Amino acid sequence: MNKIETKPVVWTIAGSDCSGGAGVQADIKTMHNLGVDVGSVITAVTAQNRFGVEAINPLSEKVILSQIMALEQVQPATVIKIGLLANNQLVELVVEQIKRFNKEWPSKPYIIYDPLAIASNGSDLTEDDTLPTIKAKLLPLVHLLTPNGKEMQKITGVFAFSWQCMVAAAQKILSLGVSATIIKGGHLEIAKNKCIDYGTDGQQSYWLSSNKISSHNTHGTGCTFASAIAALIAQNYALKDAFIIAKAYLNQGLKAVGEKKSHFDAIWQGQWPSYINDYPEVLVNESSLAQAIDWHEKKTSEKPRPSATSFDYGFAALDSKQLGLYPVVDSLEWLERLLKLGIKLIQYRNKALVGEALEQSIMQAIALGKRYKAMLFINDYWHLAIKYNAYGVHLGQEDIQAADLKAIKQAGLRLGISSHGHYELIKVKQYQPSYLAIGAIFPTKTKDMTGQIQGVQTLSDLVKLTPDIPTVAIGGITLARAKTVLNTSVNSIAVVTAITEALEPELAVKKFQQMIKDRNNEYI
Repeated sequence: MNKIETKPVVWTIAGSDCSGGAGVQADIKTMHNLGVDVGSVITAVTAQNRFGVEAINPLSEKVILSQIMALEQVQPATVIKIGLLANNQLVELVVEQIKRFNKEWPSKPYIIYDPLAIASNGSDLTEDDTLPTIKAKLLPLVHLLTPNGKEMQKITGVFAFSWQCMVAAAQKILSLGVSATIIKGGHLEIAKNKCIDYGTDGQQSYWLSSNKISSHNTHGTGCTFASAIAALIAQNYALKDAFIIAKAYLNQGLKAVGEKKSHFDAIWQGQWPSYINDYPEVLVNESSLAQAIDWHEKKTSEKPRPSATSFDYGFAALDSKQLGLYPVVDSLEWLERLLKLGIKLIQYRNKALVGEALEQSIMQAIALGKRYKAMLFINDYWHLAIKYNAYGVHLGQEDIQAADLKAIKQAGLRLGISSHGHYELIKVKQYQPSYLAIGAIFPTKTKDMTGQIQGVQTLSDLVKLTPDIPTVAIGGITLARAKTVLNTSVNSIAVVTAITEALEPELAVKKFQQMIKDRNNEYI
């Protein structure tokens, strides 16, 4: 008998939709399908369908409290998603309970509020006098607010018709005490034929663009989106990753139902989104999409990051599709030692040297790579890689902001880029690099990757999204862990201490190589 895996618990505190497309029903389907256990607290029984809301029947405080107490006895929540709160009494009640959870529970729950003031069909869902109470008492307890354009306008007074308006509205929301917000763009006309979604926590901002999807079946989109984020946050996804996956889940659901007429005309709450065309694009300075819709970071940020980059894409391909083992070393001694073993893909990453000593070491490293006919990548120092005609350069997310990508491409260098999670991978995929590194798969000894550990399942999901670009797994990969990593179909595994700290480095190399060879033979 298979053991049932313990899953994170998410609560939904929301109204019941008799048609099943929105409200608690949509929340449960979404959360369950995205991998969490769900508890529900019904705040109101609504009579609604695709034509509108016929009636809203708020439940009594006693009934709502009894549901909370019953759930609390068996499954306190990691994340609580809040939906319909039809009147002031319900808002006050939920506020009191959240404050109590924060004091009494071992860890404070993450609160997501989808401010259901107006349904997708235009019907009012809350009494007019609830907004002051929501703004004064509930929002300061909320970690993430997910308004659509109409709800954003109602909360902030800002009508969004430009990039700057969306930023201004988000700043007003944050000023009300909310930790982060995602403004959904389905009701906004910022860019022609595009749905633009904007997320920010006041420090980092994220812009996503999807093609508008023609569909009558939009009932439940707001509930589905917020519930998807709740399920992902509960599974320790970073907000930016939860944002982009939830958007892909929404796009997938809308495409699945399309223009088909059904009894309820609701979005489909399906399985995990694994098809790259369902994922939105991340807006990047000077990309063809950004230029087409007249977007630039300077227009949307008070403090745009300094950047020397001029956007480019389509970098030279690697010499071999069979990438094999990819050691990362920090000294010329290790570099030559491994090249002598026949390693054909390797990275030189030296963080200790500076100035003339650094330049000399990179020049020597490149010469060694050429002598042994290896695909040698220089980490970070793209200008020196160009100067000494390296095979390739490897850049991290921040490095891309300062690198001259056009110069790298014109010099014929291959480009490898690091990514940590769904958002960063989708963002840098548009550069069409020579390979994409995904990590950290496990905790590492060389760098503190707290909050960026991806795990094998996420690696598997990301590899499926990049069939056209070689992928490299990196971070904490040992001989004992290598087989499960290779089973994801990743093209290569990058290792550091698994070789340099091994008692017999040459033997470790042979074992890694044999493991990769055996895996590759299985696919022939």
